[in-house]
Amino acid sequence: MIPPEFACETRRSLFFFLSLIILCSGISALPVKAQNNGYDEAANVYIRTYKDLAVKEMLQYRIPASIILAQGLYESNAGRSLLSKEANNHFGIKCHKDWTGLTFKQDDDTRNECFRKYDSPEESFRDHSVYLSTQDRYKPLFKLDITDYKGWAYGLKSCGYATNPQYSEHLIKNIEDYNLNRFDVADLSFVNDSIQPVKDSFKTISYNNKYEYFAEGPGQKAVYLNNGLQFIIVHKNDNIKNVAKTFHVSEKKIRKFNDMKNDAPLIIGQMVYLEPKKRNGAVPSHYAKRGETLYTISQLYGIDLSRLYKINKCKPGHQVKVGQKILLR
Repeated sequence: MIPPEFACETRRSLFFFLSLIILCSGISALPVKAQNNGYDEAANVYIRTYKDLAVKEMLQYRIPASIILAQGLYESNAGRSLLSKEANNHFGIKCHKDWTGLTFKQDDDTRNECFRKYDSPEESFRDHSVYLSTQDRYKPLFKLDITDYKGWAYGLKSCGYATNPQYSEHLIKNIEDYNLNRFDVADLSFVNDSIQPVKDSFKTISYNNKYEYFAEGPGQKAVYLNNGLQFIIVHKNDNIKNVAKTFHVSEKKIRKFNDMKNDAPLIIGQMVYLEPKKRNGAVPSHYAKRGETLYTISQLYGIDLSRLYKINKCKPGHQVKVGQKILLR
């Protein structure tokens, strides 16, 4: 029994405690959008800014663009987190023992943890692709269909990407709320801004390299020459099936000629070779520019990708640095 002298004080404390519970319950019951003031607006800006980059990463590494964007949104709080602003780290990737680049310290599961720091968001997106594609624990994910975003979301959690038990649900919610799975389809003609259809009078491609017009192919498609190889430029509504049918080359061979992974779609402006790429380039070397990879360089000069890795003594997933000399012979 509570002594009389303490009864009044106890009632006041109990009333305060119950009021606090009711107040907190009211806050937690608010809609998600109210809790995350401005998240929708920030998310839409984030998607417009990075959708093309996510699609390009999907084309080379076969990670669904929807998953890339959903992880970027969640891990960076739609580009508003300190980690993404100060360290350009959009995917919350920690240093780990093999990281030799810049670092950024921040509290996470424990105090003052080490996170990777990048010079640009593009480097963060590329490191994320390399990280997933080269870690053995994520290999099962690459057996999934490119449009199976739920499988990827649950797979990332089960493979240990994050400790949050609701991680998969957060990714799926981002994908479905913002219709991010539209970026995973083969027809990418809806992607605009930096990815645009090329003109029929096309004469130059990346970095002002000039290519020789070869002939008008089937279906009035222009065929060009690069390093002595015939290739076409992907236009709106082109896909692997209609290109293969038009030029009487199997889809399997087109993918092999262009070092394309299974299920990787064509993208507007992409160079597609109609015959096997060569072992050597027409020039001895190339100095890498921002955003380039060994894959894009292999396409640019018509060199077999595995051969390019061998010449430069690199392993798959090697990140090219701006200004790095890439041997082509």
